[in-house]
Parts: sequence; C-alpha cells; structure tokens
Amino acid sequence: MHEVIMGYQGEMSLKGLNRNQFESALMKILRYRLKTVGQFKIYCAQSTFYMEPEEEGIDMDLAFERVSKVFGLAAVSRSVVCEKDFDTICRTAEEYLGESLRGIRTFKVEARRADKTFPMTSPELMRELGAYLLGKHNYLRVDVRQPQFKVIVEIRDHGAYIHGPKVPGEGGLPVGTSGRALNMLSGGIDSPVAAYRMAKRGLGLDHIHFASPPYTSERAKLKVKALAQLTSVYTGSCNLFVVPYTRPQEYIRDNAPAMLFTVLMRRSMMRIANIIAKKQGCEALITGESLAQVASQTVKAIQCTDAAQDLPILRPLIGMDKTEIIETSRHINTFETSILPYEDCCTIFTPPHPKIRPELAEILEAEAQMPELAALEAEAAQQTERIRIRMDDVVDFE
Repeated sequence: MHEVIMGYQGEMSLKGLNRNQFESALMKILRYRLKTVGQFKIYCAQSTFYMEPEEEGIDMDLAFERVSKVFGLAAVSRSVVCEKDFDTICRTAEEYLGESLRGIRTFKVEARRADKTFPMTSPELMRELGAYLLGKHNYLRVDVRQPQFKVIVEIRDHGAYIHGPKVPGEGGLPVGTSGRALNMLSGGIDSPVAAYRMAKRGLGLDHIHFASPPYTSERAKLKVKALAQLTSVYTGSCNLFVVPYTRPQEYIRDNAPAMLFTVLMRRSMMRIANIIAKKQGCEALITGESLAQVASQTVKAIQCTDAAQDLPILRPLIGMDKTEIIETSRHINTFETSILPYEDCCTIFTPPHPKIRPELAEILEAEAQMPELAALEAEAAQQTERIRIRMDDVVDFE
C-alpha cells in the first residue's frame, strides 16, 4: 500500500488572485516541517496538499503529527492511494481500514467523485463499497447519521484515496503571510496563547522577554525558553530576545509614584520592544493582555500603554476569560510549563494598590521626573541577548 498524507485547505480556498501566494507559502512550511522526518514529494491540487513519502521507513506517525500543527490546513488525513478501479478500491479499503472496522458496531461510507470520468456515481460507490465491507464484517450495520467510523473514498485526478475520518487541523493562514510581529513573552499562561492565536492569523513571530536578575533567576529564563520552544511547534522557528531589565526597573521603582509603577514599567517595556521590533523588521507588538484581568489591563491603563510607542499593539486575548485562555494553553501544551513557580519580572515590585484608571497626563508628568530612564532603556536594548529557537530543539528544563 502507498500511504500519503492529505491536507485540506480551509480559509485559503476563499482567497482570490493572490491564492497561489498563500499556497506557495504553505508548501514551503510543509517542506520545512517534514525535512527532518524524511524525503517527501509535496504538491497541491484541487485545494488539497499531498505529502507522499519517497523513501522507505519514514515515521508516518511523526509526519502526521507535524503536519496537523501547521496553520493553513483545516483538516488532515492519512490515506492510501490505489487505482481508480472498483474492485481495487474494495480490496484496498478492507486491507487499510479493516482493522478499524473490527472494533466498532456502526459505520458509513462517504464518496466524493472529483474525477467525473469514473464510471460509478458517488451514491453508487457508497452503496456498493458499503455492501462489500458488510460482507467482510457481518456484525456491522450502517448508520448514516451518527456512525462510529467513516470510510471515505475520494476519486481524484491522480487516483482513488481511501481513508478514515478527517482529523481537524489548526486552520487559519500560513505563518508569515500576514507579516511579522514581536510577542511579549512573560512566562505566564497568557502570552504563549497570544503567540499561538496571532500565528494562526498568518503572523511570523519573534519573542521578547524581560529578565531582572537577581530578582528573576536563570530557571525563570529557562522556563521562558521552554515556552518559546513549545509554541514553535505551531509558529515555526523564531528568535527569543532576553532584555536585561534590572536597572530600568529599579530606577522606576525608586523614582516614580508607587501607584503608577505598573503602567510606567509597561510603557518602558513597550519602548524597548519597539526598538528591538524595528531592528528585526517586525510590524507590530503582541501582548497577552485580557481586558480588566489585572490593574494594568483596564481601558485607561491600556490607553496609557499604547501611547508609549508607535507600532500597532495586537491583543488577541482581549475579550477572552481565563477559562478560555487556559483551555487553549492546554491545547498547545504550554499550560504545565506556564504554571511552574519561577519569577516573572512583571510581578516584582508590584504595588499593593496600583491605580486602575491612570490619566496619560499624570503618566507623562511622572516620566518627566525620570530623566535617566531613556538612557537606561537604550542600554537595555543594546545589551539584549538573542537566542535562536528551533522547533526540533529539546529544552533541558526538567
């Protein structure tokens, strides 16, 4: 049997004259994701991407796992391809899916005939193949509404493709087709989810993290590196920029009103992130803020934060509650790492009673009383460490 992986387009199929650009980008991503698994022939036809192994011994389980996490594919399936001959289709379906049919009680056959030269109509193929399989498994019965298993046959240009139920893909658009942005990766639950959601909309990503030793430890930095690596399974390889933020943070603590500390710190971080983002060619910043989740995420506080720099700030979690965010973090396998109890510089020096409705005028007045802050921010940006994160890397964190 010749097994292949099929990836089905979703939103991309609605594109117009630029659709081929999205398809070419996705083709490049699929080649990159599979190159360490083995040699594959990858091509696109009839709104479907085909990934055919060209050598023996390829781990198809690993290949399928890699492909299922690629943005741009609405569904994926492992299929076997055979000649467009009814008897061959029957034998191949039994050989490929017969074991799956042995553990169930109800099934259904679905057929799609893209190649209209095939002599049987879709209903005829469903009826006759269903009868053949019932003859092989007489304990089964057909349930067209809620079957336990689906046998799917697709008659396409290059052959007959036989597979079980499609597996939902990640959907969205191929990473990189919507530009590039810099994600503020704090080490908590929210920011990896924000990265995932914006990559799903086609943004290529780098990350920036603010470390404040000795208040934050090397283990906290390793935790953030692990989170960047876990999200790279979806977003692709990226850069992690680690900013030495101790001196600007201490300066703000020592020279600003305590109730304004959090917003002033956020503005400072945004200015540094702006510098790094522009050097990297990023067109926006991403944060994991959710409206009114904490004092720095009220409408007034967000207004003050946005005014600190001139890049768009994307907040994909702004209307999500914590339960929804946690659900997504579990889906992308970052939750257990995010909740590890290592320090986050955003939470040190946090005042007991931060102001939740700051006015921009009072923020600007407070910054005017800190004339050395700009130089400290420029120094922190200059001393930023760049770490390359690759999706195949293993972060030794346990």
